Amino acid sequence: MEDGKRTILIRTYIIYFMVLMVGLTIVGKAAYIQLVEGPEWREKAEKLTLRYETVEPVRGNIYSADGRLLAVSVPVFDIRMDVASEHISNAFFNQKIDSLALCLSKLFRDRSQAEYKRTLVQARDSNNRYFLIKRSVTYSELKELRTFPIFNLGKFRGGLIVLEKTRREQPYRNLASRTIGWDREGTENDVGIEGAFSEVLSGVSGKRLLQRIGSGMWRPLNDIYEIEPRNGQDLITTIDAMMQDVAYDALLRQMQANEAEVGCVVLMEVETGHVKAIVNLMLTEQNVYEERYNYAIAHSSEPGSTFKLASLLAAFEDKVVDLNDSIETGEGVTYFGRRRMSDVQRGGHGTITVQHAFEVSSNVAISKIIDEHYKEKPQEFIKRLHNMSLNQTLGVEIPGEGHPYIKYAEDPSWSKVSLPWMSIGYELAQTPLQTLAFYNAVANNGRMMKPMFVKEITEAGRTIERFDPVVINSSVASRRSIAKAQEMLIGVVENGSAKHLKNSAYKIAGKTGTAQIADGSAGYNKSDYKASFVGYFPADNPKYSMIVVISNPRKGVYYGSYIAAPVFREISDKVYSTNLDIQSEMLLASNDSEHPRIIAGRRNDMFKTFADLDYPVTNTGDTEWATVRIDTDTIRINDRAIPNDRIPNVIGMSARDATYILERLGLRININGIGVVRRQSPGPGANISRNEEITLQLTI
Repeated sequence: MEDGKRTILIRTYIIYFMVLMVGLTIVGKAAYIQLVEGPEWREKAEKLTLRYETVEPVRGNIYSADGRLLAVSVPVFDIRMDVASEHISNAFFNQKIDSLALCLSKLFRDRSQAEYKRTLVQARDSNNRYFLIKRSVTYSELKELRTFPIFNLGKFRGGLIVLEKTRREQPYRNLASRTIGWDREGTENDVGIEGAFSEVLSGVSGKRLLQRIGSGMWRPLNDIYEIEPRNGQDLITTIDAMMQDVAYDALLRQMQANEAEVGCVVLMEVETGHVKAIVNLMLTEQNVYEERYNYAIAHSSEPGSTFKLASLLAAFEDKVVDLNDSIETGEGVTYFGRRRMSDVQRGGHGTITVQHAFEVSSNVAISKIIDEHYKEKPQEFIKRLHNMSLNQTLGVEIPGEGHPYIKYAEDPSWSKVSLPWMSIGYELAQTPLQTLAFYNAVANNGRMMKPMFVKEITEAGRTIERFDPVVINSSVASRRSIAKAQEMLIGVVENGSAKHLKNSAYKIAGKTGTAQIADGSAGYNKSDYKASFVGYFPADNPKYSMIVVISNPRKGVYYGSYIAAPVFREISDKVYSTNLDIQSEMLLASNDSEHPRIIAGRRNDMFKTFADLDYPVTNTGDTEWATVRIDTDTIRINDRAIPNDRIPNVIGMSARDATYILERLGLRININGIGVVRRQSPGPGANISRNEEITLQLTI
């Protein structure tokens, strides 16, 4: 009996001890989990119920030079609903669901009232607390939506969930759209200014905490960002919205009228290289014109006759030919080897000067000049072209610039016909923008400027960075050669292939071009042509340069003088007529016999003269020298600055006043004609060299 009790007691102790040990193990494990593994498990638990969402910043805006929005991030909203919210009772939901469904159907017009009601009821039955109603809702739609039944109770009681995001838009959709860019939002394929300055525009992302509310469903925990996003900075471009609009309309009308396939226009400020307008149009398969390819910047091809200026400039630099030298063109046909070179004019031009050969764009004359003087040393000609930076890209910010191509004499493809054909713009390649930059350099007295599309980075209206004009080549040729080039370009419009561009208000200088388009290995055909005109205005005091290129017109007319030049004239006329800064720099004479003939000169002399004649005068400045402008009710006397370190503008002055100013600067003066200074060479703004001669052309 005693032994039985002892056995039972031992067994009880053993069981008790085992239970105690199990209990201590459980307590120990719990303590270990709580104290040692606790942080790790809590973090995992939080990850299952909470997560961070990246909040994209608002992308910066892009503005035109005159303050118009070219690209902007418009706020849009994704609308969701906590349909199963405990704050929305079944009775209230059933009472209001028909009205809510009707309002949604009327607002978005994408589903019927019955469809909206059915999907909302299904979402509530499935306990959906993050039901998607509509994506990309505008702000005005959101304002209306907040007044709808149930939603008008607010975020918590009405279950309304609003997620803000942005959508990139170009308010003026056709206004330089390809240059502005934005191919695919948020990818590395962004083009144009958007792509070039993406880092500046993008800003810095933020973070927001989301809470899990169901399988695959998350919603913001609160309206407070964990890390506030920093919005992108804004860009101020060089584009002038008015000039851009004018260029677009002029090019579009001409392309439509001639059923052309591709065309572009670039308008640039001579002194700074600021691109004021750029248009690229392409005929689509839908038979409409759109900006799909930045032809002006990216397309490198044979420029044709517009390259003749560079060829003659090289010859002027080497002093192998002068403007008044004669060249025999015969009946307009010559041969290099077995290859025929011909002029457009049947019967040829006979014996003509170099100046006239350029004015009428004689292929025979230009090619004979270059071949005669460089065929034994072609690399000297190539070297001259390189000195003009014609073999270099411009380094514009916008990605995708086409590469120029000027081959060496040692190139395997070089032949005995390469040199004469290069001289007239074949067997080499340039983009339209590269051609324009060269002509702009001639207008700018030899200084080649980098074309610029952006001039400032701003933030909240404050300038963060300003981009100064960039000089690519300080002198593409000597002053003497540049003056000859300028004279030739004026002659093209005054006496040559573009004389129908002449007008009485201001002078245009430029060059026509008509190039056959190569069809790969098939060579050239007689149906595909590229018409172009490139130049600057006003010719006496260049402010703007411009190129117009139109490819494959299908109405039978394809010469640059008839296809591209009229577009140039229309744009330049409108820019001139609306730009008082240009007009105030030129001599304005009234055709009204009641007014005397007016010239620029000393302010005090002009003021006294008009006062003695009892004309109403408005004095708008205080410089010693001035120019005048006739308004409808007054004669305005405006400032004309006379710099000491550059050649001043004496256009519009009498010979006496112009001589006084120029001689004080140490310049020698060559005066042709009588009357008022109408033209000066070198032009205004050129660097001064002591004892340099300046030629003044005077007319009555």
